[in-house]
Amino acid sequence: MKIDRPLAVLANPGAGRGRHRGVLPFVLAHLRSTGRAVETLTARTADEARAACHAAVDGGAGALVVVGGDGTVHLALQALAGTGVPLGIVPAGTGNDFAVAAGFGTDPHAAVAMVTGAVNAAETAALDLARLTTTDGTVHWFGGVLAAGFDAVVNERGNRMRWPRGPIRYDLAILVELARLRARRYRLTLDGVAQERDAVLVAVANGPSYGGGMRICPDADPADGRLDLTVVAPISRGTLVRVKPRIYAGTHVTHPAVATYRATRVELAADGIVGYADGERIAPLPLTIECVPGALRVLRPQGR
Repeated sequence: MKIDRPLAVLANPGAGRGRHRGVLPFVLAHLRSTGRAVETLTARTADEARAACHAAVDGGAGALVVVGGDGTVHLALQALAGTGVPLGIVPAGTGNDFAVAAGFGTDPHAAVAMVTGAVNAAETAALDLARLTTTDGTVHWFGGVLAAGFDAVVNERGNRMRWPRGPIRYDLAILVELARLRARRYRLTLDGVAQERDAVLVAVANGPSYGGGMRICPDADPADGRLDLTVVAPISRGTLVRVKPRIYAGTHVTHPAVATYRATRVELAADGIVGYADGERIAPLPLTIECVPGALRVLRPQGR
């Protein structure tokens, strides 16, 4: 796939709490070394960033390179899905889960080298995306994980808190929600087969991890044409606290309270749950999630 049109760059200077703020000039210099024109997208808010991505893609950008974390990548996916315009990721966020799943790793300098090499060699690879549809017909795309249980409830509480500031408020939110832990009744329909069950956590995944390396669906592969699900049955607070550290290694799936599934289409319903995809607030359940094979092209060699 020859890439001879301008390269658009979306950077989030606040990603990763600013620790990679100086990487953007490095990225721009390397992209310009390919001989292509480079356009930096200007955006002060998430809505402006989303609109800038759509304008760049609609305006004929040859590729879109994101410098940031999962939230910034998520905005870009809304414009790129199904277009064939490739994505490059320079991981610079607090969580870079989709960058890892997509083959870009966690080192921004190595990722820049991969992206520029792919531009010069006209190499791209195909990945799946998850297409999520809300009850009003609104479509969202995500590359990583949809959280729809205890983790989503924690996000909701953390986002409502005005104190303390920073990531510590999510630690506090976990403590508050642990004290309120209860199972909910879920209605799951997997490729047309319906079931009802009580659960404290449900995750639907295109990629294996969220939250900066928590391998909630460790076998999920964004190139296999399927979605993975992890469902945790009702458990005590103490058991949840003991099992949670195992998520980083993906070994929690061997616990008897944990069930895993695979499907190409998932219908998910429960009362009182708002879904979070790629860490971003989406909408209350019910939601329908479908795997769309090859919906995204990425700037990396085949097989990497």
